[in-house]
Amino acid sequence: MKTMKMALLGLLMTAGPALAGGHASGDAAAGETVFKKCKACHAIVADDGTVIVKGGRNAPNLYGIYDRQAAVHPDFKKYGKSLVAAGAQGLIWNEADFVAYVADPKKFLKTYLDDKKAKSKMAFKLKDADDQANVWAYLVSVAE
Repeated sequence: MKTMKMALLGLLMTAGPALAGGHASGDAAAGETVFKKCKACHAIVADDGTVIVKGGRNAPNLYGIYDRQAAVHPDFKKYGKSLVAAGAQGLIWNEADFVAYVADPKKFLKTYLDDKKAKSKMAFKLKDADDQANVWAYLVSVAE
């Protein structure tokens, strides 16, 4: 786990101000388009109940994901054990962790937890780096 944290620290240091203070490096408008791939499983519903994106219910609501501990959304109860463990170990969603997770959820959890047996219930992989950053930017933008 220390290796993963050091790698993430290095990424944050080289990324500079683009990731500082919750700002996203991607294009929110492009991310809105890419999110259409995500809405089969994920919705975006504001805390006041306003539906921003009507989506599936078999994955957590992604509204306000920035700076939220992993696997703790109160309206979702079906988190995988490995993601719950990552949250318990301090995984707080930020751009670097989010893009690494959506690129390969299982690989991310194995690395983050330093556990070869870690699994993810999210089988979908968002391979394109621009798409990853753009979805993050969109998610951050809808909750500002």
